[in-house]
Amino acid sequence: MHYRPLGRTGIKVSPYALGTLLLGASMGNPDHDESVRLINTALDAGINFVDTADAYSLPPHGASEVVVGKALRGRRENVVLATKFSRPMGDDPNRRGASRRWIVTAVEESLRRLQTDYIDLYQVHLPDPDTDPEETLSALTDLMSSGKIRAIGSSNTPVSDIVDQQWIADRHSLRRFRTEQAPYSLLNRGIETEVLPTAQRFGMGVIAWGPLGQGMLTGRVRRGQANDLVRSGMIKALDDENRLDAVEELAALAAESGIPMTHMAMSFAITHPGITSALIGPRTIPQLEDLLKGLEVALPDDVLDRIDEIVPPGTDIGRLDQTYLPPALLDPALRRRPVHALPPDPNR
Repeated sequence: MHYRPLGRTGIKVSPYALGTLLLGASMGNPDHDESVRLINTALDAGINFVDTADAYSLPPHGASEVVVGKALRGRRENVVLATKFSRPMGDDPNRRGASRRWIVTAVEESLRRLQTDYIDLYQVHLPDPDTDPEETLSALTDLMSSGKIRAIGSSNTPVSDIVDQQWIADRHSLRRFRTEQAPYSLLNRGIETEVLPTAQRFGMGVIAWGPLGQGMLTGRVRRGQANDLVRSGMIKALDDENRLDAVEELAALAAESGIPMTHMAMSFAITHPGITSALIGPRTIPQLEDLLKGLEVALPDDVLDRIDEIVPPGTDIGRLDQTYLPPALLDPALRRRPVHALPPDPNR
């Protein structure tokens, strides 16, 4: 295992990070004991970076963090532990977001579930347009000063907000976001345009989520093949015709190159110099073992050139279901000038 710098934190992490979205969950692997064994198998293989979130594995809230806490007993000091906050943790409107009020509560709840007294990387799961960034950074700075968290990061952040947050931290002498967690795969390369160059300029580590395209790059989702992922209807992107077309071309390239598609997808994700680690999210130990074999795969230039032809650099094919959308894209009223605010028509 060759470890990489996590931005400029001084922390070294494995190129694969173990994502735990599906562990402890009814929609993933509800067996806590098996999930604990899976996490320990990953650690035994050299993965030292584990990523979770307070909102993962619903219901119940926090189940994924509970599983991770059980798995890390006796191994905590050798693991770079990352978790996230800001997604809703119930119906209470104040148990979500990035306010100081919620952050100081959320971190204590995560520490309890994780059975630890510190978090290596504490990340804002989704941008919170209702909270001033200075409020968020100030609260996180205090948590770093208290020793409860060691580094802070953002996730799913528009590039303008990444720049704004760095500027605010510098101006107010607050701790800076050192990482960004963003969608990146063979099918979704949009962050190559601005997010990755901006993160590199600020010395931020980037953690890629969805490197297997929410299941589309596992070989289980192919045109004309019914499967549980498609039948469930939970992930709308699986029915995107343009994505399915690209998957067929990528599958043909993988077969021609003699590389399993999962290995090609993961190798691609960690090849970009701006990517620190790519998240893997296996539900079972056999799935984990298959993904680990891909660590030895290095894609030659001719394969990378073919990938660029199928999905041009900097482009996304379709939109991932979990991608953050700014309020102006969700609320039509924010995109339309009120009729009474229009200037009078001189011709009337």
